Amino acid sequence: MHRTTDRDPRSSTPLLVRITQRLEGARVLDPAVRALSPVAGALIGSEERRRLLQGDWLGHAIHPLLTDLPLGLWTSASVLDLVGGKDSRPAARRLVGLGVLSAAPTAITGWAEWGSIPRRPEQRVGVVHAVGNAAAVVGYAASWQARRRGEHGRGRNLALGAAIVAAAAGYLGAHLNEVREVASEHPAFE
Repeated sequence: MHRTTDRDPRSSTPLLVRITQRLEGARVLDPAVRALSPVAGALIGSEERRRLLQGDWLGHAIHPLLTDLPLGLWTSASVLDLVGGKDSRPAARRLVGLGVLSAAPTAITGWAEWGSIPRRPEQRVGVVHAVGNAAAVVGYAASWQARRRGEHGRGRNLALGAAIVAAAAGYLGAHLNEVREVASEHPAFE
């Protein structure tokens, strides 16, 4: 439901929306877009691979579905960290590690989606989304390593920090999917 208001739209625009709009117009990101376009093209490689990575066989973009796996694993680890006690530490460590592993296919399908985005503003946001997610994965990998060394408190803190970064990156991904509607879709839904 859309609300109408007589207020100045700039004063009622949420901060994250204003930041996202600035990213869409940030020409400073264009060199990164130009540098990453051939990488995404090489990843996609062929029309057959594009269809596979974008989920044509499923009838739906696969990247948004895959994001649930690392996010769910990492969130579960944080829940165990916060309320599970000492006995849950091995399970939390495994969940963090599985989340890091599951981030790989999630990222690959994300780059396949990004490679098909036709407009520069959305490409810019996609680059920041990817960098944020990469930073989150690095944070979770560091969390996993700390936990393996027996530094559970440090691992917990690294995971919580990585969760904040992942949430910000996820906001941008949701913007691309929901607001800009850049996710691939099966022609049957058009």
